[in-house]
Amino acid sequence: MTTTSAHSSSAHLGLLDGKVAFITGAGRGIGAAAAHLFAREGAKVVLAARTESELRRVTQEVRASGGTADYVLCDLADAESVSAAVKHVTALHGRLDIAFNNGATLVPPGPMDTTTEVDFDHIYAVNLKGPWLAMVAEITAIRATSGTGAIVNTSSIGALMANPDLPAYGAMKRGLNSLTASAAATYGPEGIRVNAIAPGTTTTETLGSWEEASPGIIDSLVASTPLRRAASPNEIAEAAAWLLSDRASYVTGTILRVDGGTLA
Repeated sequence: MTTTSAHSSSAHLGLLDGKVAFITGAGRGIGAAAAHLFAREGAKVVLAARTESELRRVTQEVRASGGTADYVLCDLADAESVSAAVKHVTALHGRLDIAFNNGATLVPPGPMDTTTEVDFDHIYAVNLKGPWLAMVAEITAIRATSGTGAIVNTSSIGALMANPDLPAYGAMKRGLNSLTASAAATYGPEGIRVNAIAPGTTTTETLGSWEEASPGIIDSLVASTPLRRAASPNEIAEAAAWLLSDRASYVTGTILRVDGGTLA
């Protein structure tokens, strides 16, 4: 093969070419955008969430675009469900290379004293315990199959500052940042990188729900963003894809802000 043809062939390789990717919260929003993007970049994607109709739709869309996609039902608040979902990935493809822990939930916004114990327990189970369960299962799978790999968790810029409107949400995401750093330090010697992204205002269904509960919040958030707009889910997924790729091979333990400059 000539130098020119070799360069041409490599130029067509995707960012995640040949990797097997597991994505939670993949039925909509950032997770769905990641499923499409990761597949376009060459990964075989396995989507996970609780709602089968959403997973089926995104999977069919990815396949229609020429990608390799499958899905598995998964409840992040259920340890057995999380473990079974990750085992499904390795049974399907023989290995796991990368994982994007994006699944999360939101509780009604408001001051801390208005958050119920039920809501606090629920957001803990999904937004903090859930990613912990997922990371444990994913690290076990990566270790047993590919040997090395990468994990990205979805945090929030709300975890990097006071968050009076969403105090429980911010607390769980801040806890996730700590788990991310601890996992990076623990599993780095094995060649497993662990990072997180901290999105700013992003046009997802979750943001829409916040707007319904607190009319005007989107305009307020955009006004405090130097780029003066919200991010698309795809823009957030692009950051996750880079961190999961070999191009970020010396990046681990970081919380990457993707916030339009909000915390600059």
